[in-house]
Parts: sequence; C-alpha cells; structure tokens
Amino acid sequence: MKRILLILTLLFTLQTSAQNPAFVDIITNMQAPVFPSRQINIKKTGAVEGKISTDAIQKAIDRIARQGGGTITVPKGHWLTGRLILKSNTNLCIEEGAVLEFSGHIKDYLPVVATRNEGADIMSLGAMIYAYNEENIAVTGNGTLLAPDYDCEISKKQNGGVTLDMEQKLKTDKLSDGSNGRVFMPTFIGPVKCSNILIEGVTLKRSIFWNIVPVYSKNIIIRNITVSSHGHGRTDGIDIDSSQDVLIENSTLDCGDDCFTLKSGRGEEAVDLGIPTENVVIRNCHIKRGTGGITIGSETAGMVRNIYAENIIMDNPVHAIYIKTRRPRGGGGENIWIKNITVNKSRSAAINIDMLGSERFVGELGRRMPEREVNKLTPCFRNIFINDFEINSCKTLLKAKGLPESPIENLIIKGIKSNCKTISMHDTGKFEISFNE
Repeated sequence: MKRILLILTLLFTLQTSAQNPAFVDIITNMQAPVFPSRQINIKKTGAVEGKISTDAIQKAIDRIARQGGGTITVPKGHWLTGRLILKSNTNLCIEEGAVLEFSGHIKDYLPVVATRNEGADIMSLGAMIYAYNEENIAVTGNGTLLAPDYDCEISKKQNGGVTLDMEQKLKTDKLSDGSNGRVFMPTFIGPVKCSNILIEGVTLKRSIFWNIVPVYSKNIIIRNITVSSHGHGRTDGIDIDSSQDVLIENSTLDCGDDCFTLKSGRGEEAVDLGIPTENVVIRNCHIKRGTGGITIGSETAGMVRNIYAENIIMDNPVHAIYIKTRRPRGGGGENIWIKNITVNKSRSAAINIDMLGSERFVGELGRRMPEREVNKLTPCFRNIFINDFEINSCKTLLKAKGLPESPIENLIIKGIKSNCKTISMHDTGKFEISFNE
C-alpha cells in the first residue's frame, strides 16, 4: 500500500509541476560564454576570397587560442574552407554579409576524428565546424554558413547509415576516410565533449547532413539561428545527443528531416555508458517544414529526460510531436513537457509516439507480438505532458504505439483544439486527453 501511495504521489507531483518544472528556471538563466576583447580577421592570416582558405582560417583560430582567446572574424565576402576546429575560448564570428562555404571534398575533412553518427561512436569525418574536449566556444554573427552542393564527392560516397554490425569495426578501422569508397557524412556544427557553447545568429544553408549536433556536451545555448535544409533527407535541424543543460530559443528551422531532436545513443554500449540528454528548454521558435517538429529518438539508449518545450509555431511538419524508439535501442524518455504549440497542418499523425518501428529496419522486432522478455535493451516512455495544443489540419490527431512488454505510461494531453479527433492507440497505460472546443 505504501508503494502505491508513493507512485500516486510521484505522478501527482509530475502533473502539478507541469507548469514550471524546477530545471526550467535554471536553464533559462544560463550565462553565455564571454570572450576576451582581442580579435583577428581571417584576412590577416592569409585567407583570400574565392580560394580555399582552410589553413589560413585555422591559423587564426589557433593563434587567438594561444593568446588566451578572443574572436576570429570572417568579414563580408564569400570565403571557402574545409573542416575548422574550434579551440577553447574562441568565437568564430561570421559577420553580416559574409558567406563561409564548406568544401565537398573528402580530403578537406581528414584525418578522421572521434564523433557520433546516428547514435554510434565512430571515427569519421566529424563536422564541418568541429571541436573536441574544449570549453567556452562559439559560432556567432549574422552571416551565412553554406554547405557544399548536394552532389559533391562526400554526398556521392556517403554510407547510407551505421548498421549494428558495423559499429564495432568503426572504432578501429578507418572505414569512414574514403579508403573503402564510402564515408559517413559530416555534421555542420558538431562539438564533442565540450562545455559552455554558444551558437547564435548564424544562418545554416544547404546542409548535406544533420546541422547542429552537440555530443557529450553541456551548458549549451543556441539562439536566433536559422536552418534552411529542406529538400534533402537526413538533414535534421538541431540534434542534442547525450548532452545536458541546453537552451534553444528564438530560432527558425526548415528541414528535410526532424527539426528539434533529442537523442542519447543506441544499443548496448550506449545503455552501459548511460549518458542522457537532459535538462533541455526549447522556446519561442518557428518550424516551417520537417518530419518531426519536436522529436525524441529514435536513439534513446542513455535516456532523454527533463525536456520542456513551449511557444512553438509549426507550419507544415509531417508530425508536430514525434516520440520514437525501437526494441533494440534501449533507454527511452521521461518527464517531457510540451505546451502552447500551434500547428497549421500536420501531414500525418500530429502527435506520433512509436516504440515499435518497422520490420524494414528492425526485422521481426518490429512485430508487436509475441511479447518479448524485458531486458536492458527494452526502452520505456513515461510521464509525457502535452498542454494547449492547437492544430488546424491533420489526418490523425494521435497515434500511440507502445510495446506489450513496455507500455507507454502516464500520457496526459490537455487543452487540445482540433477539428480532427481521430486517435489510434495500443499498449498504453495511464492516459488522459481533454479538448477545448
């Protein structure tokens, strides 16, 4: 009886605190990194408009880092570069009127570096703007970061994705450096194991893969940015991967895949590692197009928890809210608050919670039955609170597919305004829904 009362008390606390979870004030009051006043213009280290200037720009970054930090200025003009590596206490500022265009040649992203690709830790091309184990780093300014044309060498030689049997080989074999004819795509901005990160003001265009992807990082502020990657698949907007204490605000995403996405690795290794994505606030943003507007998963092995999203306008996503995992992925998501969402049109289920997936990707594990034995790779979703959700048009309001061995627990949806009230569900536990007419 005491255990039942404890569970009921916990559920009541989670629901009644939905208006203001304790972590929200902490995250919204985080301070952005501050940099010394010294500056260096990339022209001073030899960058020339219209010519590949990777070495000159990297020289400016390295020089300002050795001096104790400051700002590297990319001035108005059209500049060409390969991979850039940020160092501690450096701010790469893309000034208004500046375009920094990245190469599409594999050689400009070698040697391979430690990164994560689709939930697997690998040695890969990394990111176009990369950092590893650094602190106080930034990409700022009102200029534009431009990815290479989609038919570049990297895209033509891209591997379709990391398979389960490939993960272990990638730790030791340089399968992603092009020597076997295939590469894993570089993200656009991808710090790994970094802290105190600011990404502000910039516009990211024509990406060939995921755009902003902090991995194993903390204390991250992303604000006033624009992502324009619609038209090509696998071009997520912002993916927070096994990272903590994140504020995303006042940003606009137009994506070829998921938009605001929370991940934490996949499979047994990531479950054992147990590094979650947690304490994330997303607010005052605009989604134009994408597969999932606010997305959790499908890589959830380290858990995704304490997520708060509010005041989001969506024009035309496939799913406004997309929470997904698979039987072999492990982990899951919990303590998720989503409120004050306005959607013009959702091209499929407006709210889609899917733990089953497709046999195409996970084989017979994509079949609902038979019920499987619960093990360390069995995911869970619980304590999901959606409030004040208004949608003008959708095919289905809600699809919720749990697992018979791991039902979706404590899904509370209140204040829905929608002409469509079609709901499809299986394998769910505690569930409530209410409508505003």
